[in-house]
Amino acid sequence: MAYRVDALGLAERGSDLPSDLPVLDLGVQEYTPGSARVALAARTSADLADARLITVWATRGAPHLHRRADLAALVQQLWPVSDADASVRIKSGQIPDAAKLGVEAFRVTAEAFREVVREPMLRGDVSTEVTKRVPAALTYECRSCRARHIAGTVWQHAGLAGGVEVQSRGRDAMLGPLPDAPPIPSANRGIDDLILTCLRLLGPAGPLEAGKYLGSSAAVLKTVWPEDRLAQVSVEGRKAWLPLDAVDDLRAASSPSGVRFVPPMDPLLQARDRDVLVPDREQQKEVWRILGNPGVLLVDGEVAGVWRAKMAGKKRVDLSVTLFRSLPGTRRKQVEQESAEVARARGVPEATVAFD
Repeated sequence: MAYRVDALGLAERGSDLPSDLPVLDLGVQEYTPGSARVALAARTSADLADARLITVWATRGAPHLHRRADLAALVQQLWPVSDADASVRIKSGQIPDAAKLGVEAFRVTAEAFREVVREPMLRGDVSTEVTKRVPAALTYECRSCRARHIAGTVWQHAGLAGGVEVQSRGRDAMLGPLPDAPPIPSANRGIDDLILTCLRLLGPAGPLEAGKYLGSSAAVLKTVWPEDRLAQVSVEGRKAWLPLDAVDDLRAASSPSGVRFVPPMDPLLQARDRDVLVPDREQQKEVWRILGNPGVLLVDGEVAGVWRAKMAGKKRVDLSVTLFRSLPGTRRKQVEQESAEVARARGVPEATVAFD
């Protein structure tokens, strides 16, 4: 945990611009509106507005903040390495025959995006037009609106290759064309570098954890596992790997001090070995819920509780904190002081904290 907290930039809040933070090598998921800004505020005291960042559908088809300069490499790294890889990523009960298309499902969907999204458009309008241009096997009948839609497992996975920027979310979500969009890949290039990035920030881990993080499988990841660039270590008797140049940092890691408000689905919480992150199974149920994950409170580099936020008008955000263990008054005071960073991320001058 100490290694990951440090590698992800949570040990100390510096003054780096958001796009210079190491966590942007992996991307920051925008789980709920504003959550990515909270993730940045936990890591830097700098202005959170950074024109070098952009939101795209990336890992697992989820919306992530990424550096614009990284997109040309990222689109190739995220392209399926094989038909088997593509089939795992888009597997869904809604579209049972889609897996047979393999990589072709990604290609035709990306091409449809390029034809459709030439200016900012409502997400629903994009879905309608893209659906008309892809094989029926990638679509399903939506009972609520009595129309056929392309499945989200396909179109969000193919969005980056399709040159799509996620401009806004919510009821009137907007998509737009990526400026200088990289071309649709002809094959995966750089999967080894992507695996190394995952392990450097979320390791030590193995093909199972990396596969789940990327939305693929252990079987697929084993076929491209860059063993010559990795060191094998042991985590509670389990084999795991780190990039060779990260082993010394693992050995030297020491528990950080202080508190941080970490938003839902922060990169720290994306590691798939949840028993390492939160050993208590009942507490795991509080952190990773079926719907509506809360954020977590880090105290000295360990998950000490969960939190939720509610806006109170336009000038205050109210934070409700549920602790997993008791905290002394001095620590609670630190938590209250740290809440100002959530207010900064939310663009309001004040935050309050209530402990459940």
